[in-house]
Amino acid sequence: MWPRESNCRRYIIKEIIMLNSPIHTHQENGILEVKINRPKANAIDLKTSQLLGEVFKKFRDDPELRVGIITGAGNKFFCPGWDLKAAADGDAVDGDYGVGGFGGMQEMRDMNKPIIAAVNGICCGGGLEVAISADIIIASENATFALPEIRSGTIADAASVKVPKRIPYHIAMELLLTGRWFDAKEALGWGLINKIVKQEELSKAAWEMATLLVSGPPLVYAAIKEVVRDAEDKKFQDVMNKITKRQYPTIDYLYSSEDQLEGAKAFAEKRDPIWKGK
Repeated sequence: MWPRESNCRRYIIKEIIMLNSPIHTHQENGILEVKINRPKANAIDLKTSQLLGEVFKKFRDDPELRVGIITGAGNKFFCPGWDLKAAADGDAVDGDYGVGGFGGMQEMRDMNKPIIAAVNGICCGGGLEVAISADIIIASENATFALPEIRSGTIADAASVKVPKRIPYHIAMELLLTGRWFDAKEALGWGLINKIVKQEELSKAAWEMATLLVSGPPLVYAAIKEVVRDAEDKKFQDVMNKITKRQYPTIDYLYSSEDQLEGAKAFAEKRDPIWKGK
């Protein structure tokens, strides 16, 4: 069921469903929902990863799209990560995942638009890596998480880089070294996710958050994401120097933009700003 059905009459909705495709997309008012739909568990093989990469590349490059949502079809699985059956049939674990790397967005260059992960059900391995590549994570009450790669004798590569930066180091190491499962309440407690909602309210909650974000200034979002991304691997003063000297392309563009002036004018005039993205 697509979200916000009661509002369909009020909006022009562009809906793209690629027949026989593991990826379904739904576009409405600057928001793009991307749904992994691979029965039975929404696992990702090489083809699916490549398709996700193409979808997120188009999302990144389309000025009409401002906010993304990534979720899984059904109620039981968000995504369990790598499709081991496909691997057994010949998909190489180090094969071509397509632009954006595994899952289409965690290595996507210049992804400067907000993405929300709506996590329904099981989210483990590469699926958790996809989720934490989003900027905001909303989970259903039945969501469960794990990094079980250790049990199959391999490394959760992207998670080994990202998870210790998202939650306390010793907790991250416990999860990586044991592969144990943890529920949504524990994930919320460690700050790995933003919010827990009832299963039937997950889609609505994700769309409400996306609607809030889509009303905001896209150039500022782009600048925030570029700075945060770069700052993860740099010293504070180095990043501040790059900001003040306008060495980030998004910062330079923002500071010279109409939106920058509009924000100041709207504040002074005590009205809502009208963001043009230029």
